[in-house]
Parts: sequence; structure tokens; C-alpha cells
Amino acid sequence: MVKLVILIEPLENWQKFEASWPQFLHYAEEMPGLQREAASQIDSMLYGNSSYILMHELFFTSQEDAQRAMASLNGQAAGRLLQEITDGKLVLFFADYKEDNIENLKRFKQESVENSKDDQA
Repeated sequence: MVKLVILIEPLENWQKFEASWPQFLHYAEEMPGLQREAASQIDSMLYGNSSYILMHELFFTSQEDAQRAMASLNGQAAGRLLQEITDGKLVLFFADYKEDNIENLKRFKQESVENSKDDQA
């Protein structure tokens, strides 16, 4: 799975952004091939020099699907609007996305503990 990540920097005109954000979401949510999306308001930076106020993630089956979505009429409209409402203060990138569920993590942790006990014996 691939996600298209949008990081938005602090904006001078937050009201303009908020007023147009629902229209951006409408365009983005109508892009072909979109599997799911997530938006996160960034509360604080723990480390690093960059500052961002919002992260929006759009998930696709493949990078090809994501590129087709971006090239679609809704994708192009979303991109134009995003540039306009952020004054270009954003970062956009693809990320190869993998996810693990908590049951698998717990199983791995248990196996690690058991292996450690075997090594000590």
C-alpha cells in the first residue's frame, strides 16, 4: 500500500484554509482508487527544525493508483485548491505503507521473551 502524505506548514491566513478545506476533502475523496484517508492536527514537535500544523494521508493500493488519482480531474482540482489555500506552504510525498496489528506485536513480544529465556538456560 502507498500513501500520499501532505504536511502543511503554519499559515498566515488560517481562516481561508479552514473555509476551503471541506472543498479540498470533497475533491480528494472523489479521486479514483482512494482506499482511505486520515487527517491529523499536529499538536507539538518533539524533535527537529520543521514545523507543520496538519498532516493529511491518502491511501492507495499502489503508487500507480495514486498517480492516476492525482492526474484525474478531481485530483487536479484538489491539487490546485491545496496550493491556493496553503500559499504553497506544504510538503507532498509518497510513502510505502506497512501496518502491523497489536495481536501480531504481542505475539512477537512473547516469542522474544521465550527466546530470551531459552538463551539463558
